[in-house]
Amino acid sequence: KAVKGIFKGQVFDENFLMAVATVGAIALGDYKEGVAVMLFYQIGELFQSIAVGKSRRNISALMDIRPDYANVEVDGKLEKVDPDEVAVGTEIIVNPGEKIPIDGVVTSGDTSLNTSALTGESLPRNVKTGDEVISGCINMTGVIKVKTTKEFGDSTVSKILDLVENSSMKKSRSENFITKFARYYTPAVCFSALALAILPPVIRLIAGHTAMWSDWIFRALTFLVISCPCALVISVPLSFFAGIGCASANGILVKGSNYLEGLSDTKYVVFDKTGTLTKGVFEVTGVYPENGYTKDSIVRLAAYSESASSHPISLSLKKYYGKDIDENGVTDIKEIAGHGVSAAVDGKRVLVGNLKLMKEEHIAVSTEHNEGTVVYVSEDGKYAGCIVISDVVKPNTKLALSELKKHGVKKTVMLTGDSKA
Repeated sequence: KAVKGIFKGQVFDENFLMAVATVGAIALGDYKEGVAVMLFYQIGELFQSIAVGKSRRNISALMDIRPDYANVEVDGKLEKVDPDEVAVGTEIIVNPGEKIPIDGVVTSGDTSLNTSALTGESLPRNVKTGDEVISGCINMTGVIKVKTTKEFGDSTVSKILDLVENSSMKKSRSENFITKFARYYTPAVCFSALALAILPPVIRLIAGHTAMWSDWIFRALTFLVISCPCALVISVPLSFFAGIGCASANGILVKGSNYLEGLSDTKYVVFDKTGTLTKGVFEVTGVYPENGYTKDSIVRLAAYSESASSHPISLSLKKYYGKDIDENGVTDIKEIAGHGVSAAVDGKRVLVGNLKLMKEEHIAVSTEHNEGTVVYVSEDGKYAGCIVISDVVKPNTKLALSELKKHGVKKTVMLTGDSKA
């Protein structure tokens, strides 16, 4: 490493210091000292590589959003190709369960997208023809065709991955200081050691004493070893890299060590709501029957109508119902993209969905609710009531916010698309 550094113009680094100290110790016949210098330095390098490797694995595991392929239709057949090979304007097909490989616009089909890996939002996003979609999202329900608007290298998922993988390039003030410090400190140590090896023996010769060259050379080599700034030069960037890796293991992406250092001066913290302050898991928090219906009856209608769906709202309705669903009691289930579902439950037409669905079917809703996600239910054109589904606050949210206040954060803000309660 020292020889390579010399050819690259980086003469005075820790490798050079260690190499000179080791060679000098061996030349003086002190083999144990030479071996000890190399051994302890390599142990330090080993610990560094382990910490860096662990951090990289944490980051890689967190950013499992890179698409492996893109489906392109060639001569009437679907072929899986590398996303890098897909040109702008190409029409790709995304099947349920697959990741959208490249940013684009939906040209055919309706579906729901799981965007949680990119946005943290657990509620799926409904898309239809003409809507823009970004790479990294997972297609959940229907087959869609997407016309690409960017190359893979310019797509959202590529930019996120590049941002994370190169986070160590953005140096903190501490790292920049250490880099400048080592640039001047290392040459100073080398020249001081050289002076220590030459000047005292020369002065002793002038004074009429024996030079004691071996003793002073040994002292100069010892000075080189103990003055080596390895621990200082390695520890600061390693600490930041380990910190970024530890944060990634806990689901936090830090863009660079300069931002990590800046956290110590943070006064305001802005939170996303879903999946951050809340669990990102929906539960039924209110049932409001009307027109003679009971809570149990409208929950049953909703659970039966949603029985074939894997949408998070559907799952929460079936969980709240808590009983086995008789598949013979529900038929003709149809998903209405962006609105809800329709089904025949016990021979009657049931609609379960949002307010738009009720208005399109000309069903009068007597009371509109603004809290959480509201699912409206009707039976044979008659409004039956609504079910409110809300996210659940994490049990440690209150503690986390109070701890931030204790550590000097003046104000916390929550960003959410929810309506005012």
